[in-house]
This record gives sequence, structure tokens and C-alpha cells, in this order.
Amino acid sequence: MTGESILVTGANGQIGTVLCEALSKKYGADAILATDIRENTATAAYTFEKLDITDKARLEALVVQYQITQIYHLAAILSAKGEQNPMFTWNINMNGLFNVLEVARAQQLRRVFFPSSIAVFGDQSPPVDTPQDTILNPSTIYGISKRSGELWCDYYHHNFQLDVRSLRYPGIISYQSLAGGGTTDYAVDIFHYAVQGKAYECFLSSDTRLPMIYMPDAIRATLELMEAPKEQIQVRSSYNLAGMSFTPAELSNEIRQFIPKFEVSYKPDFRQKIADSWSDSIDDTPARRDWNWQPEFDLSAMTADMIRQLHKRYPQTQISI
Repeated sequence: MTGESILVTGANGQIGTVLCEALSKKYGADAILATDIRENTATAAYTFEKLDITDKARLEALVVQYQITQIYHLAAILSAKGEQNPMFTWNINMNGLFNVLEVARAQQLRRVFFPSSIAVFGDQSPPVDTPQDTILNPSTIYGISKRSGELWCDYYHHNFQLDVRSLRYPGIISYQSLAGGGTTDYAVDIFHYAVQGKAYECFLSSDTRLPMIYMPDAIRATLELMEAPKEQIQVRSSYNLAGMSFTPAELSNEIRQFIPKFEVSYKPDFRQKIADSWSDSIDDTPARRDWNWQPEFDLSAMTADMIRQLHKRYPQTQISI
């Protein structure tokens, strides 16, 4: 134990479920307070409290009650779902962040984590090796809220000395939980279909290249950023983070190395326009320079592990592992 007491918002989400496990292993389960607007159905050793992130009084009461020292603020509405109800998305994403920042400032918390996204980039950002500092013209309410959040994090650091740290996550691929309404969700769903022996209809075109990262790398990057000495953190808006980039066609071909008869068709929907406004690949030089970030999984290694892990859940399909 290190004396830390950590509150995670959005703990039932794709990242939150895995992050809480990782934090429990590092700090001990009794140091973790998982919160979400939905009841927790998982059998976890750490404490769970129901929390609507727009309820600042409830958030602050929990911070005081559990003597919280750090907040990992994951509660948000994602890109595809966000476009269906922009004002609701803005309220959750922005007022939720304001509540976290204000409570952290008032209670003098040690550290806050805010997840940003490649959604902050737009059609005026360089699409290949998108740099850390570039034109940011997000085209979705999710991206707008994330870019605004980056600026507020930077503001709270410089004006209130709040130690806020952030990553611009690419699409995250994981076997532990289903995706939660993002434009890169196909790269999770496709594995579930493949390992069950089902054909998959992709909502993006076959040649849509997007930046992705495997969940173990995303969690490790998050923890490494939060553990880095304060003087090493030079970016106080949000760090670019890269893992790998691929198209649906390239991912399908990798899956066929294990499931040769896997069939994929393509029927782009409204998410195609969102994907077309995003980067093809990311330059994360500042993260590598400041806190020695290095991804461990490429497309081949990620695909092999996803299929291996999901085959335990769906053992009926014939797979060459």
C-alpha cells in the first residue's frame, strides 16, 4: 500500500472495468472506489458506489468519505452515441469534468486523470503521423467536449496547480468487455463474430485506416503516465498516444490466419463520416520522450491474443491457435 485512495468514474465501461482491476493489483483492492451511474454487476473485491457524475455534491461527499487522493475520470458519452443526443453528451462530458476538477481543487487531491481521444482531430489536422501540436477542428460533439476538456485541464494545472494528466486514446480493443458506442467499435465487435463462427457486417469501409491500441497497452500507458515524476510531464492538455494503425480489411486478413473461413461485408453508416475526419496514424513523440512510452502490441500480436482469449468464451468455433 502507498497511502493512495483512488476513485474511478465510469468504472463499468470498457476501460473502467480493466483499469479498476489493474489499479487493484497495484494499490490493493481496498484502495479503489469504483463508481458508475449503473449498478455494478461484477463480483469485484473493490468497493463500488453508484454515482451520477453530474451530481457534484454526491461526488464530493464520496471523496471526503473515502479520503480520496486521486480520481480517474472515465465517465463520458462516446462519439457515435454522442451524435444522437449532442446536448446530453455535452452535459455529461463537460459538466462531469467540471465537477471532478472543482472537487479535486477544493479537496486538494494529489492527481487527476482525464481521457481525451483522437476525436479532437479533424479534417484540417494532418492525417498521417498527426503531431502533438496541430490544428484541432473536431467534427463531433464528443471530440468538441474532449478538446474543451483538454483546455480546462491545462487551465486548472496552470492556475490552480492541479496535477491533471491526460492521454488522447486511439480506438481501444479489448476482450474483457464490449465496446460502448464509439466509432472504432468494429475492431472489437469483429472478433466476437469471428470467434463465434459468424459473418460480420462492418459499418466502415474496408480501407478506412484508423489508429488503435490494445487494452493492455492502453492501461499500461495510463499507469505509466500517472506514475511519472511531475517534472517530466511537459504536456498538460493531453498526450498523443499511438499503438498501431490498420484498416478493417487488414484486420480481417489477420483474423483469417486463425479462422480461414471468416466472412466480412461492408455497409458504411453515419460513423463513416466521423472516421473520415480522424487521423490515419498518430505521432506520439512527446510521450516517448517525456515518460518513455513504448507500445508492446502490433496488429499481429493483438489479433492472436484477442482470438486466444475470446476462444475461452466461445469454444465452439474451430480455430488454429
